[in-house]
Amino acid sequence: MFFCDYPILRTEKELPLFLVNMGQQHCQDHIIRPEGYPCPQILFCTKGSGTLLMDGDVIPIPPFTAIYMPAHHPHEYYPDGDVWDIHWVVPSGYAAEDILKHFGLSEPKIFELKEVKMLEHIFRKMHEAIRADSVFGNYRASGYLYDFLIEFYRLTSSSGVSGATNSALMKAVDHINFNFASQITMDDLCAVSSVSKQYLCLLFRQNLETRPMEYIAKRRIQAAKELLTGSDKTIEEIAEETGFCGSSYFCKLFKRYEGITPSQFRNIK
Repeated sequence: MFFCDYPILRTEKELPLFLVNMGQQHCQDHIIRPEGYPCPQILFCTKGSGTLLMDGDVIPIPPFTAIYMPAHHPHEYYPDGDVWDIHWVVPSGYAAEDILKHFGLSEPKIFELKEVKMLEHIFRKMHEAIRADSVFGNYRASGYLYDFLIEFYRLTSSSGVSGATNSALMKAVDHINFNFASQITMDDLCAVSSVSKQYLCLLFRQNLETRPMEYIAKRRIQAAKELLTGSDKTIEEIAEETGFCGSSYFCKLFKRYEGITPSQFRNIK
């Protein structure tokens, strides 16, 4: 299969994020770019294998591998055989750089992808939007592009964590999600995740940018917001039901994280 979509860009160029081009090639050509490509690129391989030459390194690209290549970064790549199925997406827009940076994409990176089913699904929806509607198709594709980047971030964030690390972190997070209404201590989290307090704090900070006890508080506030908008329960009842020691502490933390009191949040229409 081969296709390359170059949407006719009109006012969508004013969007914070839009699609410059995308495509898929069953056997990728030998590409040599001594001055790089004008826009950042996300590429991922689903079949076959190839080789990437970048920054003096020779990097094998097997199936289920993704590449992020910043704009104007010199590189070269070529297939190792008759099959090297490559998908590529080229984003742009006045906010593209900040959005990509938010998703950890600022420097050249290679990622292992555990599965690509959803990524391919969104990729296909972008392609179909462009081909089916020559007027508004690229607007729809720009919307799918956000979905694509979020899914790519989900996959590559997981690939940046080792299996043991990911398992320990997820055991702790699952314990919080299922037991936030009860009192949870660091000893409880260490017991279910089988790691030390220091290492567990490091995992939370590196992967969730928060501390374990702060994550618990935010999870309780998340549940409290649902009760504030979806029930007639009193502040005291909600505080007790979501695991806070008392309503005053609940109100204090709620205002710290949300900027308003629980009562003010409930009255927002």
